[in-house]
Amino acid sequence: MTRLASRAPRARTLRPRALRPRTLRARLTVGLVTLLAVSCAAVGLAAVVELNGFLTQRLDEQLTQVGTRFPESLEHAGRPLGADDHDGDEHGDTRRMATGTFGARLLKGTVTHKGLIRSGDPAADLDVDLTARDAGRLARVPVDGRPHTVELSALDDYRVVASSGRDGDVLIVGLPLEPVQATVHRLELVAGIVFGLALVVTGVAGACWVRWSLRPLSRVAATATRVSELPLASGAVALPPRAPQPDPRSEVGRMAAAFNRMLGHVEDALTKRHASEERLRRFAADASHELRTPVASIRGHAELALLHPGPVPPKVTRALERITAESARMGEMVDDLLLLARLDAGRPLERRPVDLTHLVLDAVTDARAAGPGHRWTLDLPEEPVTVPGDAHRLHQVVANLLANARWHTPVGTEVTVTLETDGEQARLSVADDGPGVPADVRPTVFERFTRAEHRRRPDASGGGAGLGLSIVAAVAQAHGGSIGLESRPGATTFTVTLPLAP
Repeated sequence: MTRLASRAPRARTLRPRALRPRTLRARLTVGLVTLLAVSCAAVGLAAVVELNGFLTQRLDEQLTQVGTRFPESLEHAGRPLGADDHDGDEHGDTRRMATGTFGARLLKGTVTHKGLIRSGDPAADLDVDLTARDAGRLARVPVDGRPHTVELSALDDYRVVASSGRDGDVLIVGLPLEPVQATVHRLELVAGIVFGLALVVTGVAGACWVRWSLRPLSRVAATATRVSELPLASGAVALPPRAPQPDPRSEVGRMAAAFNRMLGHVEDALTKRHASEERLRRFAADASHELRTPVASIRGHAELALLHPGPVPPKVTRALERITAESARMGEMVDDLLLLARLDAGRPLERRPVDLTHLVLDAVTDARAAGPGHRWTLDLPEEPVTVPGDAHRLHQVVANLLANARWHTPVGTEVTVTLETDGEQARLSVADDGPGVPADVRPTVFERFTRAEHRRRPDASGGGAGLGLSIVAAVAQAHGGSIGLESRPGATTFTVTLPLAP
């Protein structure tokens, strides 16, 4: 038995795609949140920079007010002066200075004296240990009377001012930047928390707002989905209600209005097409019905003339035989057209249990007699297959498929008829190893009057009018089944699927 080898689908390499919003609603929400995040970042950055500059300026002003009193006092016995010292009026009282004030005296680039006010009590003021690197950094501070930032490993970041002393030395005074940095960091923390909450709230509210704003668009999409699921290719079609139209001045409103106008045009076109098909169907049915009588009359008169007892010239006899054969062929065509017209009109077929196994066996036996040059193979299940339907029409389905294989394949072709079930459906397959159905004919092979320009059997003559496979498809559909085609050079399979009897 000939079986078609199924081709394994190619494994496509899936490229990883960046995570990005797909829907318009998600894109608008993400865009809104992104713009807000950029705005919050800009506002926060500006606030932090401005606050840092403002506090640093205040610190510089404080440094200017402190002056060089503290580093000058370090020259006297290497300690800061108190209010009761003899030159306290000259050098100042350290108890008036802020905690953390740093002072140093440098002579020829070397730190000779240094001190740090740790509290308001002069007795608690202690010396501070500076590393060689800290001393080098202090020596590099420009002596210009302007504040500069220095990082002291023993202390932290300091804002210092270097001034020239009266003894050719350099006096440095500094205040810690830690209060400024702590305030700026607190602002950054508060701004981050507030802006983060604002982004979350805005994201949720924005998503709800965008969803509400695009609700008419979702209704238009739902209407379009319902329309796409309708069987627009055949029969009368009732389109769903039109999409609601919001404000026509908005983009969504204009789109909904255009979509509704398009649905109106489609409905008008479908109505006109259905009316035209109905007229054509009635014409085909009436014409087929009216042609049956004259065709039968022509055939009867031709057969009667052939029965004439008198001598008839051979040419006349040949002409009468051709008239009889063509009238019979025309009668079959008229019957096929009438059958298609009845099926199109939706007339119900007979519904009785049909032994499909016996029917296929009889059809293959007839095909062997009609096409002895072909090799016929039959593969039937052990148990009978019963389907509900019209036995005469189902026999016509099998006979048309076998006739199609016989007429369109060369002599010697093997034709395999297979009947099988899957518990719910019966599948009848007619396969041959002929040249195959031309690629340009496959899309329309089940349409009426479809005939290939080059027949699959070059020496074939006669044949039908291209109605056999269309009748097969119509009868299968009327029984609740379907028909499919798989064809390539050397392997062609027609498969009819029918529901089994309960």
